Amino acid sequence: MYLDLVLRSLIIGYIRIIPRRSRIMQPHILLTTLVLALPAATAAQSVQYRSPAGVEYLSQPDTGAVARAESALATDPQNVELILALGLAHAGVRQYREAIAVFTRGIALQPDNAILYRWRGHRYLSTREFDRARADLERGLALDSLCYGCLYHLGIVRFVLGDFSPAAAVFARALPLAPNEGEFAGSVDWLWMSLSRAGHPDEAQQVLDRHAGSVTAPNAYARRILLYRGEIGPEEVVTAADTGAVEVATRSYGVGNWYLLHGDMARAREWFERSVASGGWPAFGFIASEAELRRLR
Repeated sequence: MYLDLVLRSLIIGYIRIIPRRSRIMQPHILLTTLVLALPAATAAQSVQYRSPAGVEYLSQPDTGAVARAESALATDPQNVELILALGLAHAGVRQYREAIAVFTRGIALQPDNAILYRWRGHRYLSTREFDRARADLERGLALDSLCYGCLYHLGIVRFVLGDFSPAAAVFARALPLAPNEGEFAGSVDWLWMSLSRAGHPDEAQQVLDRHAGSVTAPNAYARRILLYRGEIGPEEVVTAADTGAVEVATRSYGVGNWYLLHGDMARAREWFERSVASGGWPAFGFIASEAELRRLR
């Protein structure tokens, strides 16, 4: 149906802009127009992830960043920095599978580049290829034990897979390496959740106590931490101002996990379902909610 709509719109556009006489005398123009325009139209969005329920989640159209990165790389195809830039440009518009292919190209040129494994592992996580994500992130850490991105995202992979103690171990290593206050808040949050789910509530509380007043980022993680500290209630985590899909998915997962830790499985399920219903499929909270719902069946 999508292709039908694309073809119809192209034909209508052709009819509107080409004089009637030219349409009759130059039919090859129509065919050429369709052949050239169709790839761009159909490639604008591609399926990046298909959920077990059959829901397809798409990339976003390029608004210029990918095209510019491709042009830059064309001038120096062996330049790994330009390869990395192209992969990041793809990821910026949720073209995660395309990004993976680009990072793979970079790894072929520099197989000991930890940053390439960090980013490819991250995007394998985005596409729910958890074994590949874990392998890449562990490889990245073997090359650079202080790679914050490898540590943090490996923690997410382990948590999603239910390996809570190993997740806590890498989040504990990531926390002091956090590059900014937003990442710091995320590391505190995931470390608290990992320790709590691993059955170490006292250690989890110590994390909150140790960093009381240090979490100042105005983001979803900081809001969830207020819930963990008892400063707000679960219904206050998602506010009327939170309309972004990724934001709602992230906040909702935190509430669901909080209810799960308090033994209220029914409310936990409601919030995990709310996270998934948000449509914010790249969010780690969305990914974790999918995993929780599978475990709650």
